[in-house]
Amino acid sequence: MPKIDREDIQILCNHSNWSDAGVRKTLEEHIYNGLSSWRRFLQLLLLALGVSFTTAGIIFFFAYNWADLHKFAKLGLIESLIVILILAAVFTKAKPLVKKMLVLAASILVGVLYAVFGQVYQTGANAYDFFLGWTLCVFVWVLFSNFAPLWTLFVVLVNTTLFLYAEQVAHEWSEMFLYTLLFSINGLFLVSFLWLPRILKLAPFPSWFVQLIALATVACATIGVSGGIFEEMEPSFLILLFLTALCYGVGIWYGLKTKSLFYLSVVPFSVIIMLSAALLDISDEASMLFAIGVFIVTSITLLIKILLNYQKKWAS
Repeated sequence: MPKIDREDIQILCNHSNWSDAGVRKTLEEHIYNGLSSWRRFLQLLLLALGVSFTTAGIIFFFAYNWADLHKFAKLGLIESLIVILILAAVFTKAKPLVKKMLVLAASILVGVLYAVFGQVYQTGANAYDFFLGWTLCVFVWVLFSNFAPLWTLFVVLVNTTLFLYAEQVAHEWSEMFLYTLLFSINGLFLVSFLWLPRILKLAPFPSWFVQLIALATVACATIGVSGGIFEEMEPSFLILLFLTALCYGVGIWYGLKTKSLFYLSVVPFSVIIMLSAALLDISDEASMLFAIGVFIVTSITLLIKILLNYQKKWAS
């Protein structure tokens, strides 16, 4: 039986003698969130807020009392907090979600520890060294906890490390090569998070997390291809263009297979941006700008119409 949504119930009410009690019962069973759902939501919300505010309070504590703290106190306090959090996550009988949140807080404090260490001793290291050390130190925790917010932190650290490395050290890297590398790495992350749980028979990652990685991948492709159109042709741009076309084709196929409007919307929207950049590269006169505006409005309208048709088809 297909899932009942609010529109189906409204249509049945308008064209039948369905009683108010029956409508109310159906809404409570299929549409409204029950008491258990709200309790679960509040538990997760309060836990996330508690961990976030506690971590932020620790950071602001060091920022406010920086001049009055001895360097050993600065480092010792943070290290002690990290040890306490990890010991609590390993040896206490708390719920798995609470333990994973403690590991997430400890992972954030590792970054604080590196920042404080750099400020105390003025090592003169590049910014990418800071993020690289942070990434390597939390990798084992990320791998074994298998927690989506912690994986999000790890992916952000990897991207930040590569971006800063290209900016501060690898000056021979072109901008196209950097975006090709970022697109490839985020694409590998996306494929891994989609397929490894099925291969290893693990619980799938939350949809918000997978879609966030997909957005990062599409953003790298969109920025790289759109920027490469305005520059001289180079091998990295051709490689990025080929990988983008291949991955976008797979993304459309996956969206149709899984009936996901997300992939069927984000991929065409990225293509619209790339085509608009190509048109702008041809000419930047007023007539071309008008044509690009018409193209964007028409293509987005057509895309919305196609998505609505798919939604109605899959809902029936």
